[in-house]
Amino acid sequence: MYNVGIYGGSFNPLHLGHIKCIIEAANQCKELHIIISCGVNRNEIPPRVRYRWIYQVTKHIGNVKIHFLEDDAVDKNAYSKEYWQEDAQKVKDMVGKPIDVVFCGSDYDENSFWKQCYPESELYIIKRNGISSTEIRKNPYAHWDSIPNVVREYYVKKVLLIGGESTGKSTLTINLANYYNTNYVEEVGREISMRSGTDMLMIPSDFTDILLTHKMKELEAVKQSNKVLFIDTDCLITRFYIDFLDDPQNDKERNKALADAISALNHYDLVFYLEPDVEFVQDGDRSEVIAANREKYGNQIKKLFDERGIKYISVSGNYHERFLRVTSEVDRMLGINRAE
Repeated sequence: MYNVGIYGGSFNPLHLGHIKCIIEAANQCKELHIIISCGVNRNEIPPRVRYRWIYQVTKHIGNVKIHFLEDDAVDKNAYSKEYWQEDAQKVKDMVGKPIDVVFCGSDYDENSFWKQCYPESELYIIKRNGISSTEIRKNPYAHWDSIPNVVREYYVKKVLLIGGESTGKSTLTINLANYYNTNYVEEVGREISMRSGTDMLMIPSDFTDILLTHKMKELEAVKQSNKVLFIDTDCLITRFYIDFLDDPQNDKERNKALADAISALNHYDLVFYLEPDVEFVQDGDRSEVIAANREKYGNQIKKLFDERGIKYISVSGNYHERFLRVTSEVDRMLGINRAE
């Protein structure tokens, strides 16, 4: 058992090879100091995100301390011996006590900078299986099994489906989630809007509930998604219905401001607008006013997205054509080639 050990890397991103090394190192030390190398002039995953990943997978261990080590090199090739020696001294100062052992993965050897910069410490090489952060960054979806659950959320793509009533959003959303073996966020407004038995008698708190509940469901669902999350409607659709349904005597502006604030926080990788060119199906609570002029109200929804510079792909045709169009775009985004 070693007293003090260090294990360093950029963890950009953290992968299962890193976790194997962390566990093996922590098991053999009274103290393990993990050093996150952060390039302030490199386009890396934010340091606090990487810190959280490592904290989440080590917080139960009890003998792990995590440190940031910043440098201003533009890329790894810019490092020199002077850089490494300077950084090693920073690490020694951060740890504040003799370092008995330096752990590294088998992507390094006895001649690496680890041995050169910490000559007074034992070098312990942990065998790894060739997982590479560089390759994961190139295509995380091709290396999904090498990405820890705590990291996957960072790479999950979000796909939003919008449109007016009876355009097939809900069915398509579920079909897509099943097709890609992932989950989805359903439209929460339908149930909440019927608390008085009709959506024509909604009160302001109903809209607030819809806006907040839908966002919270999205935040939770993305943590458990498999590469992609499908979302049925969003806050701007709710904003449309605030004007369409709400009693003029009610205070609309606060809920509209809330919808705008949530929209400013939202980010979607793909947005699909489903055109109202399929048959309108009345399931008992859909608006006959919208049914009578679907294009007019559809254009009002489009305007909300256009005004905010949110790009969307217009999808028309029958249900099968819509499914094929959306899956072709999602496949392209995820780098899936169905012909292979």
